[in-house]
Amino acid sequence: MTETGQPRLPKVLGVVALGGIIGSLARYGLATAIPHAAGGFPWATFVTNVVGCLAIGILFARLTPPSHPLLRPFLGTGILGGFTTFSTYAVDTEKLLHAQMHAHLVIAFAYYFGTVAAALLAATLGEYLGRRR
Repeated sequence: MTETGQPRLPKVLGVVALGGIIGSLARYGLATAIPHAAGGFPWATFVTNVVGCLAIGILFARLTPPSHPLLRPFLGTGILGGFTTFSTYAVDTEKLLHAQMHAHLVIAFAYYFGTVAAALLAATLGEYLGRRR
C-alpha cells in the first residue's frame, strides 16, 4: 500500500492479469458452448457483452470505497474486462457487413445496434439492481 492507502502498481497489475485470465477463459467457454455459423447472429458474443455489462453495473454500484482496494481492479477490469469482448463485436459486425448478402446486412445492423442498446440497458439495470439494498 502507498501512503494514501492505494495498492502498489505491481499488485494492481497482478490482480488485473489474473482476473483477465479468468474472464477470458469464461468467455472462451461461452463461445464454445454457443457456436454460430458464418453469417449467423453471433449469440455468444452478444450474450457475453450483455451479461458482462449487467455484471459491471451491479459490481460498480455495490463496491464502495470501504471494499478492498484490489477488488475493483480484479473483478471489474480483470474478470469482466477479460470476459466482455467488444473487439469481437466489432470484428463480427465487419464480417457481416462485408458478406455482400442482403440477409447478412440485416443481421449486421440488428447485431450492431442491438448490442449497443442491450449493453447500455443491461449496465443501467445492473446499477439499479446493485443500488437496491
